[in-house]
Amino acid sequence: MAAPLDGIVVLDFSRVLAGPHCGRALADLGARVIKIEPPAGDLTRFCYPRRNSISSYFAQQNTGKDNISLDLSKPEATDIILGLVEHADVVIENFRPGVMKRLGLDYERLAAIRPELVYASSNGYGTGTSWEKRRAYAPVIGAETGLIKSQGDARDGQYFNDRHSHADVYTALELTVAVLAALNHRHTTGRGQQVEVTMAQTMLYVNEHTHDALWDEPVPEGVIRSFQPGDYQVLELGDGSSVIVSGHPAEGGTFEFFMRAIGREDAIDDPRFADIASRRKNLPDINQMLADHAKTVPDAVAYEEILSQHNLAVGQLRTVREFAESEWCAETGAIVEVSDRGDGVVKIPQAPWRFSDGADVGIHGTPRYRGEDNETVLSELLGLDSATLHQLEGNGVLSSHVPRR
Repeated sequence: MAAPLDGIVVLDFSRVLAGPHCGRALADLGARVIKIEPPAGDLTRFCYPRRNSISSYFAQQNTGKDNISLDLSKPEATDIILGLVEHADVVIENFRPGVMKRLGLDYERLAAIRPELVYASSNGYGTGTSWEKRRAYAPVIGAETGLIKSQGDARDGQYFNDRHSHADVYTALELTVAVLAALNHRHTTGRGQQVEVTMAQTMLYVNEHTHDALWDEPVPEGVIRSFQPGDYQVLELGDGSSVIVSGHPAEGGTFEFFMRAIGREDAIDDPRFADIASRRKNLPDINQMLADHAKTVPDAVAYEEILSQHNLAVGQLRTVREFAESEWCAETGAIVEVSDRGDGVVKIPQAPWRFSDGADVGIHGTPRYRGEDNETVLSELLGLDSATLHQLEGNGVLSSHVPRR
């Protein structure tokens, strides 16, 4: 079956993570994504681990895209882009506001060539805002939007940056949603448009506790506000492995599930645990009962069998590698191998979608070297011959880095 975005052409000017992850999603959904890379290369090309001049970071975000490399400071390179725009459905960029305009590639100019174009921009704080010129990376946005403070408050004031770039990845997902919505709007109206997604607003949007942080009115004493998953305990089992149970131990109903699961029905009638307020006050005692019981259970399989009988979900604490080697990952193909452009492979995550009509979605192709597809893309879409392409490369308009094995 054809992929959902079969026939859609995307010009991906983005770099590092937020834009490239959006571009990879569109490629996995069947679009032809052409990554446009500067001669200096995407920063992630120089990350480790890497082999054969292919970094695994770059491979995860860019496999499945064609790659051309242009020096956009040269007018001839701009002319090439303007030619490609005539064939494009989507443009993705994640520069600071104003950069694409300085390059002569802003929405107004490109839309004049192709009114049907969907022009997708992501940045830190938004075009036309008082903060538009601020440099914005995931740690900065995490600090500004309350993520780091919230995480540190839950760890008794130990503040440190999260090792995962939440603001980049969430923004990429919201940008993908915006692109798909704009394509659907174009399908019904025939008109393209520019869509912008900011990292700052995204982090407010995806934070399920934003509403609670902004609540000014009193709430009943002793209640559990906004579920408080940060209170869920990590429990060590008899074999030394660890698990998390989804459910607040002090919550009404959930507390009873826990006590019956661990054989402490007597605690249900204990005055110390009579209501949510008293249970929260004595939460260390509840947690100790859970910890003592967990030590008597041999492993995660046995623990999940016990708790699932009482409507409680259990997850084993694993490394990414341990999960990737699980039976579930093998069944679903959640991890795939792509060429390292030598004799080996790089393991990266597969796209998560499943379509009932058997649509062909997921990773196709290999991670490409910078400028590897200059000739293929520009001859096919613009009709440039080998002599012209050779001249453009000689003048520094085009460049490539395809190492010899």
